[in-house]
Amino acid sequence: MLLRVVPTVALLALWVWAFIDCLTTPEDEIRHLPKVVWVIIVLLFPLVGSIAWLVAGKDRARARGRRAPWPAGPTAGFPEYERPRQLAPDDDPEFLASLKRGNQQHEEMLKKWEADLRRREEDLRRERPEDGDGSRA
Repeated sequence: MLLRVVPTVALLALWVWAFIDCLTTPEDEIRHLPKVVWVIIVLLFPLVGSIAWLVAGKDRARARGRRAPWPAGPTAGFPEYERPRQLAPDDDPEFLASLKRGNQQHEEMLKKWEADLRRREEDLRRERPEDGDGSRA
């Protein structure tokens, strides 16, 4: 039974891989036939179509020469020591300066509110004089 399952799974894997490779290959890297014809051949003839695609369908030399539009790899084009890194908030001077500016603005606003509150309290005291025993007139 195992001798029948392994070839079947291998054929299915080859067929799926060839089909996906055929679909994702750009039109300019396909040889001999149009892309639609290659897809139909791979779908209708799983073994023969997949092998034909591998042998004659894709221009592998052009695919190898194609580069990614951006650097790939673990450092993405930067040596590790040059890789830009985001600073933690407590290490970022701009962030700390913005906190200081924000604190100063809040302190100024609080002082204005306190002065306004004192002025209003004084206005109320002048408008409503209190009796000597603490009750209002």
